[in-house]
Amino acid sequence: MREPDDGDVYTNLHALVRLRYTAQGFSYLPRQSVRSLLSGRKRSRLRGRGLDFDELRHYRPGDDIRTMDWRVTNRTGKPHVRVYTEERDRPVIAVVDQRLPMFFGSQRKMKSVVAAEVAAITAWRVLSVGDRFGAILFNDEGTREFKPTRSERKVMGVLGDLVSMNNQLSVSPDHSSNTDGLAQALQVLERSIGHDYLVVLISDFYGWDERALKTIRSISQHNDIVCALVFDPLERDISQAENLVVSDGRYQLQIEPGHQSLGQKFEASFESSVAHVQGDLRRHGIPVIPVDTTTPSSDQLREKLGGQRVLA
Repeated sequence: MREPDDGDVYTNLHALVRLRYTAQGFSYLPRQSVRSLLSGRKRSRLRGRGLDFDELRHYRPGDDIRTMDWRVTNRTGKPHVRVYTEERDRPVIAVVDQRLPMFFGSQRKMKSVVAAEVAAITAWRVLSVGDRFGAILFNDEGTREFKPTRSERKVMGVLGDLVSMNNQLSVSPDHSSNTDGLAQALQVLERSIGHDYLVVLISDFYGWDERALKTIRSISQHNDIVCALVFDPLERDISQAENLVVSDGRYQLQIEPGHQSLGQKFEASFESSVAHVQGDLRRHGIPVIPVDTTTPSSDQLREKLGGQRVLA
């Protein structure tokens, strides 16, 4: 197990901007490769990049006969065609968790850094196809809301605030986690969101409860939601750890991972929590994408959202 460097513990704006060159080979749209984790989800409200009806006008030489509106043509006695414009607007909002439980990583990166990377890659991907990107960033102190925009300058501002929030994370006696933070962030989103948005929720789902489920279910009535569940391999297999010390910022406890019953209880608790979250979301047709802290974030998105096998 290697020691993490500064870039693994905290992110920076340069690193998030550099990720724009990896933001390709995947999509959050419903039409997916059979290998994609989104391929089997229910019919999406997001229609894909298609055509919107613009106007009805008289037929002109060279018009596509397939656009003829025969009902209007028969009623008026003059040929009419339907004119379409390419559908462009599809706002995307990333909801990004930067609370204390995200400040954890055992091998490569902190969960908080991975969450920031997934948000940045999503932002660059959204801008690259001409759509608007917005965000709700939340930590243990509160939330910051950013309206969807196509402006690269404003998106850079979002990423800058995300870096600032990420760099504030620390394990200290005066820093405790807000269990209600996830539900509160979702309520902020519910009050501001319109219809036909795509929401990308990036979190470890600490504090998931009935209030969070009720809010996300309400949002999903008129919008699409994709959840990225960030986890560290140690949470699934504590036997990897050596000289493990856990802390809530105030107290520390040294654990012997080799103690079989303790390891089994820890792993069972984690798997139970994950299964609970996944079960709640999937019952309402909301896909959950597992994202780990050891594999490059862009590779995981391409593999799980693009159906591409990523070679090591």
